Amino acid sequence: MESYQYLGRNAQGEVIRGTLDSVDEQSVAKTLLTKQITPVSIALADKTSDTRGKRKQSSASADRESVNFLTPKVKIQDLVIFCRQMYSLTKAGIPIIRSVSGLTSTKCLRLRVALFDIIDQLEKGRNLSSAMAQHPRVFSQLFVSIIHVGENTGQLESAFLQLSQYLEREQETRKQIKSATRYPSFVIVALIGALVVMNIFVIPVFAGMFEKFDTQLPLMTRFLLAMSDFFIHRWYILLGTILVSVLIIKHYKDTQKGRLKWDYLKLRIPVVGDIIERSLLARFSRSFTLMLKAGVPLTSALSLVAEAVGNAHMHQAIIGMRKRIEKGDSLSRVSASSELFTPLVLQMINVGEETGRVDELLAEVADFYEREVEYDIKSLTSKIEPILISIVAVMVLVLALGIFTPMWDMMGVVK
Repeated sequence: MESYQYLGRNAQGEVIRGTLDSVDEQSVAKTLLTKQITPVSIALADKTSDTRGKRKQSSASADRESVNFLTPKVKIQDLVIFCRQMYSLTKAGIPIIRSVSGLTSTKCLRLRVALFDIIDQLEKGRNLSSAMAQHPRVFSQLFVSIIHVGENTGQLESAFLQLSQYLEREQETRKQIKSATRYPSFVIVALIGALVVMNIFVIPVFAGMFEKFDTQLPLMTRFLLAMSDFFIHRWYILLGTILVSVLIIKHYKDTQKGRLKWDYLKLRIPVVGDIIERSLLARFSRSFTLMLKAGVPLTSALSLVAEAVGNAHMHQAIIGMRKRIEKGDSLSRVSASSELFTPLVLQMINVGEETGRVDELLAEVADFYEREVEYDIKSLTSKIEPILISIVAVMVLVLALGIFTPMWDMMGVVK
C-alpha cells in the first residue's frame, strides 16, 4: 500500500489537499468521490514528505507520552490564539489539515497533543468537529457544536471568528474578577498569618508574665491563653479537623445533590453572589446568541448553553426551560417562569421573539450584564473594605482587652 497526495475540490468549490494510503490511484479517486471531493490530481507522496510525516509522528508520540496529571490545562488564551489563527487560515482558503498542521508548534502541550490527534483523524476521513469532540478537556461541547454548524453551512471561518470573540470576552471577565479579588485575598491571608504568629509567639510571652501574679484573669485573657495553648500543644487536632472538613466538603461537592446545593449557595454569598450571578447570566446570553447565530435549533442550543454556563443550579433551570419549550411553550414565558432574569431582560426577550430577532436582542442582554458585572467588579473592593476593616478592628479589640486589661489591673495592685 502506497501513500498518495491528492488535490481536489469539494461541493462548494473549495480546494482540498491531503494524503491517503491506498493500493493505486483509482482506489484513491473512488475514496475521494465517496467523500464528495472531485479529484484534480493524484500522485505518489514523495520521500521528503514521508520523512517529514514520520518526524511529526515521532514528535506527536513523544508529546503524548509526556502528558500526565501534572501537565497544565489548556488556557483560554491558547484557545483564543488558536481560533484567531484558524480564522485567518480558513479565510485564506488553506485546507484544514494543512491549517491545523501549521499550528502544532504551540507551546501548550495538551493542545499540541490534541492537534496531532486531530490531524490523524482528519487524514482518516473524519470531519473537524468529530475529531475535536474526542478531546472534551480541550474543546468544550459548545466549541465543537459551533465548529460542526460552521462545517455544515460552509462558514467555518465565521465559526472560528465568533468563538475567538466569545473566548476573548470570557477571558476579560475572568481577569477582572481576579483583579478585584486580589486585594481582599491578600488581606485575608495576612490576617490568618497574623493570627498564627500572635498565638504562637506573642501571647505565650504574656502568659508567662501573668502566671507570676496570683490573680483572677479576665475572661478575654483566659480565652486568648487557652487559644494560644491549643495552637501550640494541640495543633494536630486543628490541622486534622481542617483536612477532614475539606475532604468531606469535596466529597459532598462531587455528588449531584452537593454540586447543586454548592452552586446555589455561591449565588447567595453577600456582596459577591450578585456578581457571580450576573456573570453567569452574561455567559448564558452570550453563548445562547452564539448558538442561535450559528443556526443551532433552539432546544439544542439551550442544552449546549446549560453545559457552558458551569453552574449546576443554573444548568437545572435552563434544562427546565428547554423541556417546557419542547412541550410547546414560548421562550418569553419559560424565561419569566425560570426567575433568572430581570424585568428589563424579559422585555427584550419578549420583543425579540415577536420580531424574530432573538439573537440580536440576546446580544444586547449579554452586553447589559457584562456592563453590570464590570461596574460591580470595579466597586467590589470598596464594598469589601469595610468588612475587612471591621474584622481587623475586632481582632485588635480582643487582643487589647485580653492583654492590656490584666496589665492595668496589676499596675493598680502594685500602686
